[in-house]
Amino acid sequence: MAFPPPAYQAEVDGPLAVDRSLYRSLADAPRELIQSFTVPIRSGRAWEVPAGHLCRIVTIEGPQVADLNLWNRHDPRERFWASRTRQLHAAHVTTFDRLWSTLPFLRPLATITGDTLAGRKLPNGGRVHDLLGTRCDPYVNTMLTGEDFDFHCHSNLVRAVAPYHLTEFDVHDVLNVFQLTGLNDADQYWMGACPAVVGDYFEFFAEIDLLCALSTCPGGDLSVALWGPDAKDPLSVCRPLGIEVYKPSVTDGWLPPTPSRYAGRHGLRAPEWGTPPGH
Repeated sequence: MAFPPPAYQAEVDGPLAVDRSLYRSLADAPRELIQSFTVPIRSGRAWEVPAGHLCRIVTIEGPQVADLNLWNRHDPRERFWASRTRQLHAAHVTTFDRLWSTLPFLRPLATITGDTLAGRKLPNGGRVHDLLGTRCDPYVNTMLTGEDFDFHCHSNLVRAVAPYHLTEFDVHDVLNVFQLTGLNDADQYWMGACPAVVGDYFEFFAEIDLLCALSTCPGGDLSVALWGPDAKDPLSVCRPLGIEVYKPSVTDGWLPPTPSRYAGRHGLRAPEWGTPPGH
């Protein structure tokens, strides 16, 4: 079956094109580890990645799904735009795809430089690093089960960014790292068991100074049903994740992206008041 071409396209050397040789060299160059830490199970952590640095998320003990948010470190109004990234690249992202920011900025916040799951055969036609769904949250949980639970990804991210003076209103749609998903014959969203193994990683290059936040999903590797008649507590399949931030030895040829060139007028014009009364 032949499918239509993608809706959003650009010229070969246009704004959606990525210099693969450049980003491959950034990823392959000698690097200095400047920060590393572990995000425990069912928790969240926020951290900074300076522009021109690499950040790696690692499955240090085995399969585990993670929910990722990104902001401009200096202006959190600019943040990751999951739905536009899905339209510009794919519903599941991988190496050389970019993570785009919201309007009115519309520029790549990060470029994916490493994905050990790329090319791996996955069950049921599913794919990983999902932009179809979003974070689990206590509101949906209460609606579906009638019970409150404070350690969903949304809540983990809320707690994680609080030290940076951000709130629940700043938490946004996520990139579901390591998450296996797809659509069934009824066009319904499904999630499968995470296919990652110990040592798999997802890595990105920070195009601007970033504030990142990650939740280790309370569903763990999603091998246990979370809702419905077969649901049970997936605590036994929850695992921590490792975070590593690196400074590459060279960044020759790389320039940080600028915000959108659109003037932002939106067809609005200054009112024509005429001569004020009494003049």
